[in-house]
Amino acid sequence: MTRTRGIAFAAMFHLVIASALGAQQAQAESNVRTLALKSNESIELQTVYWIANCRSIMIGLPEVEVLEGPEELTLSVKDAKVLARRQNCAERVPGGVLTATTKEVAEPKQAKLTYRLKYKTKDGDRQTSHAFNVSLFP
Repeated sequence: MTRTRGIAFAAMFHLVIASALGAQQAQAESNVRTLALKSNESIELQTVYWIANCRSIMIGLPEVEVLEGPEELTLSVKDAKVLARRQNCAERVPGGVLTATTKEVAEPKQAKLTYRLKYKTKDGDRQTSHAFNVSLFP
């Protein structure tokens, strides 16, 4: 009887672990956001800044590096005063806005966009990366 209980416990343990790993993978996949853009259209993806105590510690604007993405899509950072909402800052800080712009799109296309923002700060170099599923339309 104890051997049967041991086998049942081991089987249940493996089911719990497999279920937890499946939920973790599903959560990671759900973190990928989706963009839909038409030909010659632009959209603001995010604000960019690096702060300490609600004061910018960036040196210049961050550099954006596209690691994977469709050739019809370009990313650029433009200078702007931004509100650091995640850190609950009351005043705007020097930063920028990351914008995605499409060129002429000949036919509908699905692609993955993965990019990295590289920051130079008073505390050293920093970077973040982001991913989107992209749908492009003529």
